[in-house]
Amino acid sequence: MTNPEVAILMLSLFIVLVLLGFPVAFTLLAMGVGFGYYAYYDAGSIQAFGDLFNNKIFYLLNQNTYSVMENDTLVAIPLFLFMGYVVERANIVARLFESLMLAARNLPGSMAIAAMITCTVFSTASGIVGAVVTLMGLLAFPAMANANYNRSFASGVICAGGTLGILIPPSIMLIVYAAIAELSPLRLYAAAVFPGLLLAGLYIVYIVGRVMLNPAIAPKPVYDTELTRGEIYWRLLTSFIPLTVLIILVLGSILGGLATPAEAAAMGAMGGLVLAAMYRSLTWQKVKESVFLTAKATAFVCWMFVGSWTFASVFSYLGGHDVIEHWVLSMNLAPWQFLILCQTIIFVLGWPLEWSEIVIIFVPIFLPMLDNFGINPYFFAMLVALNLQTSFLTPPMAMSAYYLKGVLRNQIELMEIFAGIMPYLVIVILTMFLMYQFPGIALWLPDYLFGAYVK
Repeated sequence: MTNPEVAILMLSLFIVLVLLGFPVAFTLLAMGVGFGYYAYYDAGSIQAFGDLFNNKIFYLLNQNTYSVMENDTLVAIPLFLFMGYVVERANIVARLFESLMLAARNLPGSMAIAAMITCTVFSTASGIVGAVVTLMGLLAFPAMANANYNRSFASGVICAGGTLGILIPPSIMLIVYAAIAELSPLRLYAAAVFPGLLLAGLYIVYIVGRVMLNPAIAPKPVYDTELTRGEIYWRLLTSFIPLTVLIILVLGSILGGLATPAEAAAMGAMGGLVLAAMYRSLTWQKVKESVFLTAKATAFVCWMFVGSWTFASVFSYLGGHDVIEHWVLSMNLAPWQFLILCQTIIFVLGWPLEWSEIVIIFVPIFLPMLDNFGINPYFFAMLVALNLQTSFLTPPMAMSAYYLKGVLRNQIELMEIFAGIMPYLVIVILTMFLMYQFPGIALWLPDYLFGAYVK
């Protein structure tokens, strides 16, 4: 039955329950089943107690679960996760950070630059924001603190760099987005390459500029003067090249059309094991930990999909999507105004919610309207992907800040972390503006590799 008021109540109640701390996946599932039972309820069909379970919502739930299990795109998620966890536990990132610190020792804010580049590379190998922030919090923050770096400045570098994992391929978020929006994950990956590098580059420009204006926040560290240049380069090559080659092989095989994301992810998972063996860091305990964490994260994503598809189906059946679409279209917005409206809503939603709830619940509300405004869906996806960086950086639910606080505990106050990440929010918005002015930043590479997009 069409009942828009109930649909809006359903959406509002979901936001309230999430803010109260209820698990997102099972909240979606419970509300989808509860409101779906009401939506599909037929009093005339109930003749006995057993007929109470003869409701279409249970069939819908079953079909959604089966659809998630047979979705080929989602197979890449556990494989990419496994690659990231193996790389994390093999001490490869620690070697890379130490080498980059030495290589950048003559630059302003050298340790911060090394931390940002390490975050970027690790994000490319992992795609897991929590893993990047927590690991770099354990590696980079103590090193910067010992060098008398400003604690707020150091924490901002780690939090901002860690969030690049949801933008730079092989981003788990982009795989989820591809499944939700029914877009090609290959095109999404290609579209994300230059925006991700641009954002990381602007972060580094900010770090250098900030330190040049105020050198006191990042004093130049003292390194062992006996290290020769050749020795430094050798350390950099042996830590940077193997991981970079693995990343290039994985992404290159995807963008070159040689492998599907799932096949490339399998190659990456195997490559992660090989790298760990090369560095003599592969142990049975580390493999078990990686498998456990992969299974845990994959289960979360799959239940999120089952719950969100059930929730979205019921929300649409009740008329929720139609109400919002009619409201937006009735304002007679220009395409740029529509984009500003959508991105503002997503930005505000990033204060209380994480990227997963925004992508799975709210982004599909805007997707059907893109044709009305003549907006390329891949361009829109990149604006969303950039905007979602803010969901990890905006208080009060800035998850990257909480990840870092969780590992640093009493070494820093939460408000110091919040202060450190504020400049990076401005940089994210600047990057979105640049991409709007120059859409080729996102669209040139996918169009070059796969031809111009045609719906």
